[in-house]
Amino acid sequence: MSDVEDQAVEGADEDVDDDADDPNRLPGATAIDVLEYLVGTLVDDPDAIEISEEDDRRGLRLQVRVAPDDMGRVIGRRGRIANAIRTLVRAAAADDGISVDVDFVD
Repeated sequence: MSDVEDQAVEGADEDVDDDADDPNRLPGATAIDVLEYLVGTLVDDPDAIEISEEDDRRGLRLQVRVAPDDMGRVIGRRGRIANAIRTLVRAAAADDGISVDVDFVD
């Protein structure tokens, strides 16, 4: 092998993502950050957003509360926006290696 190939093989081990093994990282931190960002961009009153976390037997359950006037924006017509948010947050949680459910609470 050439020197460039040797360096690429040696550097491959350095790119491994060990965030899951970090004891200081909260479980589901990526999913929570994504949820906060998505909901925050949809509502008029981002200060009223409350996200509570609860460990469930199936994984992490995130409950979202927003101002009453913003609930329709977050849910969308026939729940399409809410389902899209759930899909994106589940994809972000997969990066953390956990399962997440998102509930929108009045």
